[in-house]
This record gives sequence, structure tokens and C-alpha cells, in this order.
Amino acid sequence: MLNDLLHYDLKIFQNEDSFKFSIDSVLLAEFVNITDKCRNIMDLCTGNAPIPLILSTKFKKNIYGVELQKEIFDLAKKTIDYNNIKNITLINENILNLELNEKMDIVTCNPPYFKINNQSLINENMSKAIARHEIAVKLEDVIRVASNILKYSGSLCLVHRCERFTEILELFKKYNFGLRRLQFVYNSLNSESCFLLIEGKLNCKDDLRVLKPLYIDKYLEEI
Repeated sequence: MLNDLLHYDLKIFQNEDSFKFSIDSVLLAEFVNITDKCRNIMDLCTGNAPIPLILSTKFKKNIYGVELQKEIFDLAKKTIDYNNIKNITLINENILNLELNEKMDIVTCNPPYFKINNQSLINENMSKAIARHEIAVKLEDVIRVASNILKYSGSLCLVHRCERFTEILELFKKYNFGLRRLQFVYNSLNSESCFLLIEGKLNCKDDLRVLKPLYIDKYLEEI
């Protein structure tokens, strides 16, 4: 089915049987800081490409999206063609097998959130299961791959659940990312934080700014 991509004057093809784009992808795309020196952005685990789509509205150079699942990749490609966007290139591949000719300035990722253990409730729909659980790609894979494909001092921007925060910090340190920005996201004023947005810079020291809280209900009212 063909849906509006919120207020961006774009359409996005989605399959009700697959994992659809969500507000966390939208907020991650808005969280990204793009400078005049930026030439290449890559979105890992791109799904049906909401992050590249949104970035294309404010960044006119090279945007790449990598998606493992062929049926979701095909939806993303259909969306890019429908919107006649020329600066997005999609790659149907596991991020573990990426081979690039040049380094990226920015890497973004809305990765699978959930580890697999004896208590995991895995969706019987494998497409949704791969999108939600660390079946094909783990958090450490994302951060390691980003460290390999980014330029020196390039930025990695992630969205993730708050319970994985300390793990993200440990992995940032392991792969030599300095903390730069952090923002906690809440469903509403009286709720606990539901997820976080975080930016690290490769081969840089920590210089952390904690941004003001972001409330989803207020955000949706304002757009």
C-alpha cells in the first residue's frame, strides 16, 4: 500500500505483513546534523528507506541505504522511483558484507532492538522478526561496520532502546567513537523514556551535549 510519509510531501510503499516505518526512524533522520562538507551518507538496515527519504529533503548529495531483505528492498526501490528521487542509491545486502569504494561522512541506523535469548518471543513472520530481533545483525555489528566505512571524524547516529544505553557506550569506546550528542525521547511528559538518539564521532574525544527531552505527542502536534 502507498502511504504519506508524515509531512514531507513524499509517498512510501509499505507492506502490512512487513515491518513498517515508525516514528523513531523519523526522529533519527531529524536528529542528523549535516554540514556543508558532507558528501556521503549511508543508512544501515534501511528497511523501506524512511531515513534516506527524509534526508533527501534536506541533503542533495549522495545518500545510500542498505537493506538485507529482498522484498523490503524492492518496496524501498519502488518508493524511490515513485518519488523520482535521484540521489538515493539502495543496496540489497547484509551490512556485514558491505564493500565500498569511498568512505562515508555520516552513518545512520535504526537497528533491530532486541537480543535473542531463551525468553525471546520471536515473531512467526520472519520479515518482522529480522527487523525487530538481532537475527541477522547485532548492535556491535552496526557499530563495527560504521567504524570501518566512516571517514576520520565521521559521525554515527543511532536510535535505540534505553535499556541498551550502557552497551552502546561500551561499544562506542571499543570502536573509538567519542560521544557528541544524546537525546532522550518520551511518549509524553509523564512517561518514562522510550528510546534515545545518540551521535558519536570516529577517532574523536568525548565532548557530550545532552539535548533537551523530546516528547513524541508534542512533536506530532507540531508537524
